Amino acid sequence: MNTARTEQAMIPDRYPATTAPRADIDLAHAVAAGDQDAFTTMMRRHNQMLFRTARSILRDDQEAEEVVQDAYLLAYRGMHHYRGEARLSTWLIRIVANRAIRRRQRLGRDRAIFAAVDAPAGDEEDDNMGESRFPNPESAAANGELRRLLESHIDALPDLYREVFVLRGVEELSSEETADVLGIPEATVRTRFFRARHLLSQALAKDMDHVFGEVYAFAGDRCDRIVAGVLARLQRKSV
Repeated sequence: MNTARTEQAMIPDRYPATTAPRADIDLAHAVAAGDQDAFTTMMRRHNQMLFRTARSILRDDQEAEEVVQDAYLLAYRGMHHYRGEARLSTWLIRIVANRAIRRRQRLGRDRAIFAAVDAPAGDEEDDNMGESRFPNPESAAANGELRRLLESHIDALPDLYREVFVLRGVEELSSEETADVLGIPEATVRTRFFRARHLLSQALAKDMDHVFGEVYAFAGDRCDRIVAGVLARLQRKSV
């Protein structure tokens, strides 16, 4: 198997119709030029979002960290492909999601999913609920037990629901961005998101909307560990 070709396929070549902030473009250009300080800045800026993405797919902290590190190395080598048609975070999320899904498949973690998962959005979907935004993460309750309960219920969701829920509900990507990351239609994103919320609301009742900002808490040690791991691996490859 051609590893280089496989990795190249994981680098996004299409984007949602949005314009990336100029800071993203400048940062990407610096990273592409080999600026490791810029690379460190990029990692610290996006670590939590990318970890959450990988964690939602793999349901394992250690494997999620390894996937994020792998994705950063791939992004570092392919940064010249980033043209700013989308936010840098969206470009990175697609790389992480692709690698996490491949790892899950390789480890045999795919489970049977109810046929209803892929059903198109129907009359049972409330447009307002399907597209509603969650409260600002800064206002999330500090109840640790409730946060852990929420995490356990998110982990219990079928894979395809969980991936959409974390990207749409926790990271607040748009339906278009989520569809682009996962390679599925926007209608499917809306349906899965609505059903994921319904399942969680049944489990958590009215308490669930108060804790999203604390899901998969990203401690400073984890951020430092990912950055140090990527830089160490990059250094080994350059020797």
